[in-house]
Amino acid sequence: MYKKLLQLWMLLPAVVCADVLIPDAIKVPAGNSPVLSVHAKGDQIYQCSVDNGVYSWQLQAPDAKLFDNEGHIIGSHYSGPVWEYKEGSRVVGQVVSKIDVDPDSSISWLLVKVVAHKGKGLFSEVSFINRVNTHGGLKPVSGCDSNHVGAEKRVPYTADYIFYEALLAS
Repeated sequence: MYKKLLQLWMLLPAVVCADVLIPDAIKVPAGNSPVLSVHAKGDQIYQCSVDNGVYSWQLQAPDAKLFDNEGHIIGSHYSGPVWEYKEGSRVVGQVVSKIDVDPDSSISWLLVKVVAHKGKGLFSEVSFINRVNTHGGLKPVSGCDSNHVGAEKRVPYTADYIFYEALLAS
């Protein structure tokens, strides 16, 4: 009975994520299974900086809300990068790999490894995160010069995040 329930449970996340084909370059390692998919809406925050006389917009942080399938806010995503669930559990991630699916209009899709946890709750055991279905969020193409060093620009973006946990060894 337990084995049958586990098999059914493992199918459920695949149904939730079935509309997304994850490219090989950002697939999570074997032994991890999706536990939550959310939609994010917010901004990518860029700052004008200069390096060796070259002015450019540099990513500072995301600032987004995470939504469930019914459109309710269930968390947030902010500098760190940190993803925080509504009950307080949170994770810090580090980009492992990325792929530019639509580089002319959208930020990269990502594979993120969780490097730190805080709090007890849904994110307590999260091991990896995918960012997919991105729209917008690209750094500005103009307006960064000697008159604007230190200026910030917020660029709207949306994305879907899929959170994974390591499967228990049998």
